[in-house]
Amino acid sequence: MSARLSDIRSFIDERAIPLEREFLARPFVELEPKLQQLRAEVKKRGLWAPHLPTDLGGGGLSLTEFAHVSAALGETPIGHYLFNAQAPDIGNCELLHAHGSAEQKKTWLEPLARGEIRSCFAMTEPEFAGSNPVWLATTARRDGDDYVIDGHKWFTSSADGAAFTIVMAVTAPDAKPHERATQIIVPMDASGLELVRNISVMGEKGSGYSSHGELRFTGVRVPVANRIGAEGAGFALAQERLGPGRIHHCMRWIGICERAFKLMCERAATRELSPGHKLGEQQAVQHWIAESRAEIDAARLLVLDTAQQIEANGAHAARDRISLIKFYVAGVLQRVLDRAVQTHGALGMTDDTPLAWWYRHERGARIYDGPDEVHKSAVARRILKGFGLKES
Repeated sequence: MSARLSDIRSFIDERAIPLEREFLARPFVELEPKLQQLRAEVKKRGLWAPHLPTDLGGGGLSLTEFAHVSAALGETPIGHYLFNAQAPDIGNCELLHAHGSAEQKKTWLEPLARGEIRSCFAMTEPEFAGSNPVWLATTARRDGDDYVIDGHKWFTSSADGAAFTIVMAVTAPDAKPHERATQIIVPMDASGLELVRNISVMGEKGSGYSSHGELRFTGVRVPVANRIGAEGAGFALAQERLGPGRIHHCMRWIGICERAFKLMCERAATRELSPGHKLGEQQAVQHWIAESRAEIDAARLLVLDTAQQIEANGAHAARDRISLIKFYVAGVLQRVLDRAVQTHGALGMTDDTPLAWWYRHERGARIYDGPDEVHKSAVARRILKGFGLKES
């Protein structure tokens, strides 16, 4: 594991980071040919998809082992994509590997694992609060051997150029809230499925993999064989992928923090405020550096401990820790990025470093997968229940 991680870090430093300036300056689709060349090089070096099992051409790493890799890949905006370990494909691969039919694995999982196609996951709807994942209006009506899907989704990350989406749709509106929805594979070229737009995020629409799509489903017909798992199991499957997915995200955020920390320290050590006086001599900057180091280290240990708990006892048993790492690491990420931008001054507002790009795109860390406030309240309620407090 240590040798592989060293090889991955070397590739990131030597091959990925030098390409960042182009990534920040050009649409993703224009840079994609160069990225595909680097992905081929990753494969050649035997570093491809370290999270996937070996039978799918991956590295076979455990959740905790991949957590270290995810942090290394997170130090550049293109790291996870180059290694075919990017969301939402990573979660869709795990879902299909665990619950997909033989035909689904052959048609969708295998080419996804090889990096020949991309995918997306359509769950969030603009009309309803994302903090309530069981509140959905998209429906999948059974018609013989088909489902007919109607609905409206947005922030379907990486929909632009994807080969298929996994859509969460209500199949049993009268069932219990957590048993109403089903996950169904829908090819992106299906009749009635429209990519309305790439949503502008803080002024940037993005393109290709680096985008968030708005989708409309109007009478989209797909075979029942495209259903993943049992009818009504959609929420349970979403929760199953949530635990490992949270580890992936949080360690990616820690990788971003580590890179921002390095850039902040380099700037503080070299930038002169006046002849002979460096920025790093200022007490405020020193405090930012010390606080950032402590928070990053604490976040890393918390996430790794959570990963070990998930592996030992399952995601449900670790649900409080999964919520804790979500809001804690997202907060650390925002604070570290803000300090790094402030340390760089006007330079921090430009795309001459990746800081401003991360500042724009990772502000959502405190919103997606449930707002921080929801997770804090849920954890607090369960803690207080142990002290005898009953909910009204």
